[in-house]
Amino acid sequence: MKKIKIVDLVIILAVVVALVVGFLTYKHFRDTASKQIESTSKIAFQVFLRGVTITGKENPIKVGDNTFISIRNVPYTALQVVDVKADSKKIVMPSSRTKEPFILIDDYAQAYMYDIIVTVIDDAKITKDGAVVGGNKIKIGLPITLEGKNYKFNGPVSDLMILPKDFKLPTQKVQPPKDIQSPKATQTSAPVAPATPAKTPPAVK
Repeated sequence: MKKIKIVDLVIILAVVVALVVGFLTYKHFRDTASKQIESTSKIAFQVFLRGVTITGKENPIKVGDNTFISIRNVPYTALQVVDVKADSKKIVMPSSRTKEPFILIDDYAQAYMYDIIVTVIDDAKITKDGAVVGGNKIKIGLPITLEGKNYKFNGPVSDLMILPKDFKLPTQKVQPPKDIQSPKATQTSAPVAPATPAKTPPAVK
């Protein structure tokens, strides 16, 4: 009978130990993952789009529409938009008022740039580490891409809310708030041409 070399014995023991460790690790992770999921719930998270350039008459992202979501550049799914807030770019200017030393005014140098907050909803698994959708933990700062028929914007998650169980989706499309206004930018005429009336960029509705 051929004697078993020490090297062969070491290799066999190493393979057996590796199989045992692998099995126990897999079982532990599986049990841990199942225990981490505490519940499922609808969540709403906001995506902040900074410095979006829109020269058209309306905001392409509308309440009630679906927008396709990509998380970390990985396509996920289409989610419903439940709220849209947009505001034109502002600058801080000193004020002569004693109670208000500074005031916010429209930045005429960036007349067609807007900061937009888009709120979407989704079903999530609620764990001890937070909400999970599409295998990703949704946390503030997570990069998100919103894509529609005529737009594609990138921005981070800026807020996250767990919705109550009695939350109902809006049944009709609702237009964005009417107080969304674009800055009243003036245009400077050429030196040799007569002055032309100031033009106002279209409001984002």
